Amino acid sequence: MELELRHLRVLCAIADAGSVGRAAADLGYSQPAISTQLRRIEGHFGEPLFERGATGVRPTPYGAEVLTQARDVLARVEAIGHRPAPGAPKARRTLRVAATNSPVLSGAVSRFRARLPDVDLSVNSVYASSRIVELLEEGAVDAAIAADYPGMELRHSAAVTHRGIVTEPTFVALPSRHRLRHRAQVALADLAEDAWFVTPDDGAGWPGVFHTACEAAGFTPVTVHEFLGDQLQLQRMIADGLGVSLVQPTMRPIPQVVVKPLVGTPLWCRYVLAWRPGAVAQELAETLFQSAVAAHRELVAQSPHLRSWAARTWSGAGK
Repeated sequence: MELELRHLRVLCAIADAGSVGRAAADLGYSQPAISTQLRRIEGHFGEPLFERGATGVRPTPYGAEVLTQARDVLARVEAIGHRPAPGAPKARRTLRVAATNSPVLSGAVSRFRARLPDVDLSVNSVYASSRIVELLEEGAVDAAIAADYPGMELRHSAAVTHRGIVTEPTFVALPSRHRLRHRAQVALADLAEDAWFVTPDDGAGWPGVFHTACEAAGFTPVTVHEFLGDQLQLQRMIADGLGVSLVQPTMRPIPQVVVKPLVGTPLWCRYVLAWRPGAVAQELAETLFQSAVAAHRELVAQSPHLRSWAARTWSGAGK
């Protein structure tokens, strides 16, 4: 098989959707057709590009490398012919971006500005992903970084589109003197008697997915503190032994806090780029997406606990 652009688009669609079935629906094909196409593409590369699981698929380490290159190729193809005529004045515009509590925001913004210095970014911090969708639908913002969860994909009208940036496991932050501090992984059930810091309803499935996971583990949290604020303040309260908290796996712990993966990875979160195609050119959306992906890749490189988890989880699944 000779690799073509359409094959790269299929790979990206599967990665963005998180499942072959949803990718097939997005592309307008049947699931068997996309499954067959994926097998042929993986045959071309000589090894699996995705790992199949109960909640969908996610790239293998080698698949992630291929996807990064595929997105770069597709972005370059999309950019062909979009350069202004020689001597034409460069018009400045402002891209209005809303963003939930995501660690990729800072890196994504700085990279976007470096790549497209003629575009101004106006960033609006919005916690609830449901509210972000409303702002997009109303035309109050042009693009956004939002969150959703496996099986609870972001819902919006046809005026808005979205693309998955990354689906990552949810870890737990414990005080460094916690009884489970020496465990490589912590079972959710072993935290049944701990107090929890939990962020409020985000309109996309949280904290429902947390309580569902606790129920599946056989317990109901005894104490839940609703907290939405500065991450350093949260870590200091955890360090003082006031509770534990589910956190993003790229969080950098302070010396008195340890971050651990959960046994069986019962909780996942996906960050998505959503935008209004009628207001955002494909080149801008692609640049914002690639900037967010690169920002997350840098965060992973700085997170030894996440890299260790990935090495254990996907050992032998790819390069």
